[in-house]
Amino acid sequence: MSKNLVIVESPSKGKTIEKYLGKDFTVLSSIGHIRSIAKKTKDGTPPIDTANGFKTVYEVDPEKKKVITELKKQVKTVGAANVWLATDEDREGEAIAWHLCEVLGLDPKTTKRIVFHEITKSAIEEAIKNPRTVDMKLVEA
Repeated sequence: MSKNLVIVESPSKGKTIEKYLGKDFTVLSSIGHIRSIAKKTKDGTPPIDTANGFKTVYEVDPEKKKVITELKKQVKTVGAANVWLATDEDREGEAIAWHLCEVLGLDPKTTKRIVFHEITKSAIEEAIKNPRTVDMKLVEA
């Protein structure tokens, strides 16, 4: 059993990254976005509340429920302190990282966020040495 969980966007990147990180890491994929703005809310109010700072109601995409279940199971196994979010370093990737925090019960202020610009052993190892947290300014952009 590995001690760390790395969550990436793309499953094709995962196997290579896992090989570089070794047996202490399991790499799983969110397979891109996991949530969308709700089409409707339970109480019938609009999903975006323009009167209250554009508060938004999101829902897990139905085709991602199985992925979320597996990610939650793995988070519980390794513990929240050992989760690393490795989504792309752009606004979209940052938003995916934040949505993962929200759905998996992770604190975006403390969850390790890693980024790299190439999938090489040295780039992955350097990212692990220099984690940051979710950049909420990018998420809100």
